[in-house]
Order: sequence, then C-alpha cells, then structure tokens
Amino acid sequence: MHAHITVNGRVQGVGFRYSAQQRAYHYNLNGWVQNNSDGTVNIEVEGDDHNVQSFLNDLEKGFSPFIRVRDMEVDTQHKEKGYKDFIIR
Repeated sequence: MHAHITVNGRVQGVGFRYSAQQRAYHYNLNGWVQNNSDGTVNIEVEGDDHNVQSFLNDLEKGFSPFIRVRDMEVDTQHKEKGYKDFIIR
C-alpha cells in the first residue's frame, strides 16, 4: 500500500519529521517526509497494508506531547512507487 499524507497542526519545529522517520523504520516502511512553506507536512509512505495503517494511527496521535495533529488528508493507493528507504527532505 502507498499513502500520501498532508498533516496540519503543530507539526513543524517540534521533531515531527524525525519522529515520523523513526515510526516508519519501526513499521518497516519506506518513503519520505518534508515540511511545506504553509506550515503543513507531507509524507509519502509505503509498505505492508497493516503497517501503513498502524503508522497512520500513530500519526493521528501526534508521536509526542509536543506534536499536535489537527487533521490529516490521506490518499491511499495499492500501487507502490518503489522507495528503498525513508528519508527526511
């Protein structure tokens, strides 16, 4: 499964991208995470369907007390792009 996610809330300057990378490694997922100029964060993640869903569930919780996810837009597809690692952009 492949998911493109846009996250809104307090997600910049609070270790969000590093936390997302660590959770992706935990679930054996590949892709990337990057800050956007409008204060949102984009994530592309892919791997086992169950692991992607677990990542999304963790993401909604915000990973840490410093992170506040207000809402997320998630677009999932079954076709993967073939990422080999999970990087911070």
